[in-house]
Amino acid sequence: MSLIICSFIQRALPRAMLAAGLCVVTSAGAQDQGAAVLQAMAQSWATNAVLKAQRTEGPNLRMEVTVGALDSRVKLAACGNIEPYVPPGSRLWGRSRIGMRCVDGISRWNVTLPVTVKAMGEAWVIKNQVNPGTNIADTDVTRGEVDWADEPNPVLSDKASWLGHTASRTLSTGQALRQGMVRPAQVFQAGASVKIVAQGPGFQISSEAQALSAGVIGQQARVRMDNGRVASGTVLDMRTVKIDL
Repeated sequence: MSLIICSFIQRALPRAMLAAGLCVVTSAGAQDQGAAVLQAMAQSWATNAVLKAQRTEGPNLRMEVTVGALDSRVKLAACGNIEPYVPPGSRLWGRSRIGMRCVDGISRWNVTLPVTVKAMGEAWVIKNQVNPGTNIADTDVTRGEVDWADEPNPVLSDKASWLGHTASRTLSTGQALRQGMVRPAQVFQAGASVKIVAQGPGFQISSEAQALSAGVIGQQARVRMDNGRVASGTVLDMRTVKIDL
């Protein structure tokens, strides 16, 4: 592989290999060094990008970034300036790719390198296997360190987002709780007696009603009040529906 990298790596290569701002690679050892420097450049850029994003947006996680090597069969022409970037549709999270493109050279090339980003931190982890359709209790879950970036679905960090909810599939010991693994539990069926809490500007009233649809916490349910009126409201708990007037 003939790999020529310059402006970013002048400190990394011997001065004898630099001439008029260009690098000349002739031996197999120099070629290997050039490939290693390209990888190191991508590693430095990706690490800085991940840490910056984590400081401004993410929770308190321990970030680990590993960039793989370029395919040894790839041949790259001379380049005076190489620009790292994240390919469209990708993100520096889990297994991904980082792009490296020549923006100042005889031939404008564009390659990608594999990158793995780990985000280690505490999360809610399944302690005892939970079968589909089972409501999740405190005894089913414990705290443990996991890789938040191991799967694309976000980790459920708020206890209220899973406690009492229903497992949507089999949850195995050691799994971190993530979005898509649970769904709100059904707390009453159609025909059940429920309490209506109606709110308006400066007032609140309550009355009894009959559920016309199943009630799932946080979702809408239809009810028939004592006067025969049918309305929809948000299910608050196993017996309460809130209606905004």
